[in-house]
Amino acid sequence: MIAPGVTLTAGYLDGPAQDALLAAVRAVIAAAPLYTPRMPGSGKPMSVQMTNCGPLGWVTDAARGYRYQATHPETGMPWPPIPDIIMQAWRDLAGYAAPPEACLINYYAPSARMGQHQDKDEQDFAAPVVSLSLGDTGLFRVGGLKRSDPTSSVRLASGDAVVLGGAGRLAFHGIDRILPDTSTLLPEGGRFNLTLRRVSALVRGA
Repeated sequence: MIAPGVTLTAGYLDGPAQDALLAAVRAVIAAAPLYTPRMPGSGKPMSVQMTNCGPLGWVTDAARGYRYQATHPETGMPWPPIPDIIMQAWRDLAGYAAPPEACLINYYAPSARMGQHQDKDEQDFAAPVVSLSLGDTGLFRVGGLKRSDPTSSVRLASGDAVVLGGAGRLAFHGIDRILPDTSTLLPEGGRFNLTLRRVSALVRGA
């Protein structure tokens, strides 16, 4: 456990599984190309590129800000379905009754980073966020429920999985930097991070 409610499963994906997941990611990108998201209000481009798969996708832009929507913001096409190898990670790690509705795929070039943030655009925080890493190692920083809380950091290598759930579901977290040449999986270098999310509230007692 990295922090309360934040669990690391090192080496969750072995070499062949990483190859298979990367092939699935490439297929998603072929249908829903990577694009550069922009910060709400300022319109400042983020350093990562992103795309999604699943019924919903997480997007952000200057005009409408953070949200989920059913179509790619540039092509207008529906997101492709979540590949089964990614769904299997949710079944293995989430411990949640309902399936994920979104898989956000971030590509970190060697110079990219992600500032400390909370994943809080979903309706039901009982569902965890499941994260998978592919490619170069990322220096992952995680804190508490307030931005000012103390933080710790851990290296996330290719094939590692992290679950943010329970007390850690709304923990602030981010990527300080990418460590180049720590993996040979991606010929272009850098890192893919996949985060599986349940967006809608689970209807209980129906």
